[in-house]
Amino acid sequence: MWWMATTEKNKVNGMEIYLKIHKIENEVIVAACDKEILEKEFSQGELQLNVNKGFYHGELKDIAELSNALNDATIANLTGNNVVNFAIDRGFINEENVLEIAGIKHAQIVVCPKSTF
Repeated sequence: MWWMATTEKNKVNGMEIYLKIHKIENEVIVAACDKEILEKEFSQGELQLNVNKGFYHGELKDIAELSNALNDATIANLTGNNVVNFAIDRGFINEENVLEIAGIKHAQIVVCPKSTF
């Protein structure tokens, strides 16, 4: 069917992620993770990464939708190699600011308001 082909073509390599938006007062917190790692825990030395369903499990979305969410975010927690690489490729984060635990990438974004100094 033509509509299926169009839908698949619009996906970024067909990658799906979990995307959840938390709104608390003036904060817009984006939680995004690769679909495959939801509810998993990773550890390396003293570092531990828990991809908690309560925090990350929102809607299953195409990874391309992450850009719009990050544009609106004041804080973001990004977990998983696909999610983090997507954010790096689009200039949301610098690769040198990425933490890797047991082969799984994790990055956080905090947007600071313009200073009144």
